[in-house]
Amino acid sequence: QVQLVESGGGSVQAGGSLKLSCVASGFNYVHYYMGWFRQAPGKMREGVARINTVGSVTNYPDSVKDRFTISRDNDNNTLYLQMNSLEPDDTAIYYCARARWGSAYSGASPFAEAQYDYWGQGTHVTVSS
Repeated sequence: QVQLVESGGGSVQAGGSLKLSCVASGFNYVHYYMGWFRQAPGKMREGVARINTVGSVTNYPDSVKDRFTISRDNDNNTLYLQMNSLEPDDTAIYYCARARWGSAYSGASPFAEAQYDYWGQGTHVTVSS
């Protein structure tokens, strides 16, 4: 049974940092691309980072590029999202997700939700001004 469990959310002031973690189980983690998404109140869910199987290729939208860093520990089946210079607009529920097998070669956007098949329950991040 595939499980993704996020942690590390919390409240922080603007300009601060947080590091999110996502522990994966129930599948061969090292074989899958992984991603982070977020959903702010009243907004649609959006992708904020994706990483390939060995951690050598990452993708970010312009809204978080140079502030967020995705990484993975394949020995411990854990995905991370380091978030720096946080802004109030970063307030959201953050989800980790497993990319569908082969989705990276489909030509679709790395942040298209249809490219992901399993999702965690999310962790809340609140950034105050």
